[in-house]
Amino acid sequence: MATPHNTTSTSENPVLTETSRTLWPEIDNLPPTFAVDVVPDNSWYAASKSVVDYLIAVAILPFALLLIGFAYALVRLSSAGPGFYNQTRLGRGGKPYKILKLRTMTYNVEKTSGGPAWSQKNDTRITRVGNLLRKTHLDELPQIFNVLMGDMSLVGPRPERPEMIDLKKLNDEVPGYSHRLLVKPGVTGLSQIQLPADSDLLSVRRKIVYDLYYIENSSFWFDMRIIVATLMKAAGCGPTWLRRLFLLPRREVVSDVFLRHVIAPQTQAITSLLPA
Repeated sequence: MATPHNTTSTSENPVLTETSRTLWPEIDNLPPTFAVDVVPDNSWYAASKSVVDYLIAVAILPFALLLIGFAYALVRLSSAGPGFYNQTRLGRGGKPYKILKLRTMTYNVEKTSGGPAWSQKNDTRITRVGNLLRKTHLDELPQIFNVLMGDMSLVGPRPERPEMIDLKKLNDEVPGYSHRLLVKPGVTGLSQIQLPADSDLLSVRRKIVYDLYYIENSSFWFDMRIIVATLMKAAGCGPTWLRRLFLLPRREVVSDVFLRHVIAPQTQAITSLLPA
């Protein structure tokens, strides 16, 4: 098996951002046979996070309803089909639940396009209004009801469909993937504001590094920074500026923390994976 090479630091180059497909060999080349040992945050905030989520969700609900109503009208007027849609996603502990979102794709497109698939750049399945809703993250707003029902948190890893997990064999191909289910999934999250949407296996591998960093380092202050950074991202702020403005961890930091939790099979070593 090939040994991954040491990483080259790029995060301080103002031209390069976390959304670029820059080299990240210690993550991209990590063999799927390696395991990851993660210890979730067990502070007072972790124990009370559901209460905090509920209170914040109730506080922003009136404003959210106005935006949801406006976006819903745009969807209904611009394309055939319902304004909302729901899908089964996996929550904490692998518990399935129904997520609520504004529809951004052509109605029933999966029935005519070959089934579930990650969205790609210039995806023809996405409507014009859907593109706008995705860029501004307004399509995610109805998930506030999932927060109120206790299925989701305001901040956490992105929830995935069980069909996609099985289809892409994510638990087998992505080291540490199952640990995302140690906490509730989030409407937004560290990986969502620093990396593009999932489009292939490589993008999932990279998001896991950020997700597991968040799971171990969750705090009230961290969540507030991520929530405000999400609003800034919706307004057009890029990931590099978000990192600088809100003191988010650099790629080298999350990578170093992740790799120190990697457990190699007895026949392999991980020394070469750790940054020099």
